[in-house]
Amino acid sequence: MPEDLIPSLQPGQILARGVCRHLLSHDFVTVEELVPTRGLRVDVMALGPKGEIWIIECKSSRADFQGDAKWQGYLEWCDRYFWAVDDGFPTDLLPHDTGLMIADRYDAEIVRMAPEAKLAPARRKVMVQKFARHAARRAQLARDPNCGTH
Repeated sequence: MPEDLIPSLQPGQILARGVCRHLLSHDFVTVEELVPTRGLRVDVMALGPKGEIWIIECKSSRADFQGDAKWQGYLEWCDRYFWAVDDGFPTDLLPHDTGLMIADRYDAEIVRMAPEAKLAPARRKVMVQKFARHAARRAQLARDPNCGTH
């Protein structure tokens, strides 16, 4: 799709687009706006070729980051946790014990690999099922936007 035909994206969605493109080059598939549990909604969840689960939170400004009081709640739902920001973001604000990606609308780069905290097998199974159902629902809605209105 030509760039001028892409719907208008919010700043965080622009970062997510670059992150998803980059992760695909590492053989990770992604979904956006997945709810791992009530009250949490991750910007990007990635599923790797060996079943690894990464969460990436996209922050478009200092205020966006400082207004996020829930991010630590995401840690128990993934093997690795990353921030994705643009190249003008003050990265010294971000916790050093998390991963960091620099992103734009076209791509991203992993600047700091997140430490690994492997999920328990039962939690991993739940998350892979949530990921699959979320992805399938999105694909179904893309093919038939009115299928959920019955």
